[in-house]
Amino acid sequence: MSKKPLILGIESSCDETAASLVTENEQGTPVVLSNIISSQVDIHKEFGGVVPELAARSHIEKIDWIVKKAIDDSRCKIEEIDAIASTAGPGLIVCLSVGLSFGKALALSLNKPFIAINHLEGHALSPRLNSNLDYPYLVLLISGGHSQFLSVQGLGKYKRLGTTIDDALGEAFDKTAKLLGVEFPGGPQIEILAKKGDPNKYDLPKPIFNKGGCNLSFAGLKTSILKITKNIKTDQEKFDLAASFQKTVEDILYKKTKIAFNEFEKENKIKEKKFVVAGGVAANKNIRSMLENLCIEKNYHSIFPPINLCGDNAAMIALVGLEKFKIKQFDNLDHPPKPRWPLDENAAFLKGAGVKL
Repeated sequence: MSKKPLILGIESSCDETAASLVTENEQGTPVVLSNIISSQVDIHKEFGGVVPELAARSHIEKIDWIVKKAIDDSRCKIEEIDAIASTAGPGLIVCLSVGLSFGKALALSLNKPFIAINHLEGHALSPRLNSNLDYPYLVLLISGGHSQFLSVQGLGKYKRLGTTIDDALGEAFDKTAKLLGVEFPGGPQIEILAKKGDPNKYDLPKPIFNKGGCNLSFAGLKTSILKITKNIKTDQEKFDLAASFQKTVEDILYKKTKIAFNEFEKENKIKEKKFVVAGGVAANKNIRSMLENLCIEKNYHSIFPPINLCGDNAAMIALVGLEKFKIKQFDNLDHPPKPRWPLDENAAFLKGAGVKL
């Protein structure tokens, strides 16, 4: 029996310090042996958002212990690791640099291959950790820093069909929660507050709802929330605004996803249509349910990572490392951190004032 590859993944792109060991079974299915995630919620809570310098300092303090725990929990020895895969971007550069430097140093000391991983690729492939998912498939990546539709043709082969022209959906959730007085990270709490409110109480804007293909925009929605919260006086009004926000987001995603389905089908003539939703916002149960129903309506097979693999984690980084290890796609130790690193290098940059749609 030949030894299966054992990959150590390291993730530090934002405010989670994470390490994971992943291998595969005889059928070639990935097996997660350990997945350690240390959050920094308590550190950033008083600031209402992630402070890059504090996040980087926390990564430096924890990363050695997190990697050691991942190795211990996997019941493997450090000498058995075949390659080290670290997130190299996109993300906060001071945070990326910590995990990237640690991974490089460890690879050098063990004389093992080093693999630089695109964080977005980790999210895009993450459902392959718990499903027999074949290419091609459509991905909706919705997180604190990214919102985009991607046609996934294979490892390293991605076509962006749509993206946010301003803010990411996860950011819109967190900012709305902050305006409603909910502690950071408030995004997940919006769903809880929304259950107590009237989703039709406030008529909120849906930017570029009827144009721009499956591109997204949430800045105008955030601005509207800001104006309304200045006049809110009761808890019930907060609940109603949370519910209206949740419903507006669902309406936007419903319409834009249908457009993305059409775009995906133009690109791929296949019988089995698969739709993956990944990223931290994929944990939102209402959004999950709405998209599952849309998939039934449009004859798509919906796939979601487990809740614990929706947010930033190192298992998805190790998974991409495993796929790249098998084709000997390694990187040099001078690979730089990349705060901006699109999966589709040919896609136009669609952010900032004056964007043409």
